[in-house]
Amino acid sequence: MTSRSDVFDAEKRSAVMRRVKGKDTTPEMTVRRALTGLGARYRLHRKDLPGSPDIVMPGRRLALFVHGCFWHGHDCPRGARVPKQNRDYWTAKVARNVARDARDREALAAAGWRVETLWECELKDAPALEARLRALL
Repeated sequence: MTSRSDVFDAEKRSAVMRRVKGKDTTPEMTVRRALTGLGARYRLHRKDLPGSPDIVMPGRRLALFVHGCFWHGHDCPRGARVPKQNRDYWTAKVARNVARDARDREALAAAGWRVETLWECELKDAPALEARLRALL
């Protein structure tokens, strides 16, 4: 059953949501290109680690999450935006994502990993991104 505020029927909405990528997103590819440019070696999406971090450097015990501001509730303008349609659903969805992210960070830290989150909005400034990555390495 579709919500009255949704412009798509349930089948079409499901198809649209299936196309939302979880891997190889534009922000993730930006970080990967920057790391490769710095000569860093890394692994992708380690499923044996809590939260399956986007980028992992096992030798450095470093796990990087590349988060979209909206999906993970960042405090920037894009992340603080709440959709006008289906507001209750999206507020709860983002809150669940934030809680899951916190659990994953705690589990990784408890296992001895350094955990960093790179936000989509931070990636627009290439020199700042490179400086941050250099500091992490």
